Amino acid sequence: MKYMNKEEFEKANMFGNGQPNDAYAKYFIGDSFLNFLVNPKESPIFLANVTFEPACRNNWHIHNAKSGGGQILICTAGEGWYQQEGQEPVSLKEGSIVIIPSNTKHWHGAKADSWFSHISVEVPGEETSNEWLEPVDDEYFNSLKD
Repeated sequence: MKYMNKEEFEKANMFGNGQPNDAYAKYFIGDSFLNFLVNPKESPIFLANVTFEPACRNNWHIHNAKSGGGQILICTAGEGWYQQEGQEPVSLKEGSIVIIPSNTKHWHGAKADSWFSHISVEVPGEETSNEWLEPVDDEYFNSLKD
């Protein structure tokens, strides 16, 4: 379900918006928010609810790993996009699950006309790191239709 009204979206966003994602803002177009679901210092995995305002998306990026690694997205509220390099964009809705293999260039974020939230699970692996790349082009993003 699409949400342009922030108050209505917040009612549906069961894991909460959290705080402005200032630490990673330079890798996003638009405003995003981060709500840790576990304490990163105490948990063996990264688990957080990431919220995107309408049209917010992250840059192309890669979750590098020698073995294991990658990311899982569990979509919880609103509608968004996921795209792996060389493939067509995938429309995401509440309940969608995306398994992103390590060493795969991709991006994800909200549709232009909806707030969007997903739980991000960073899959444990050996020698993992995130590599942030170029932004998703505005003209390309604005051409996406579902």
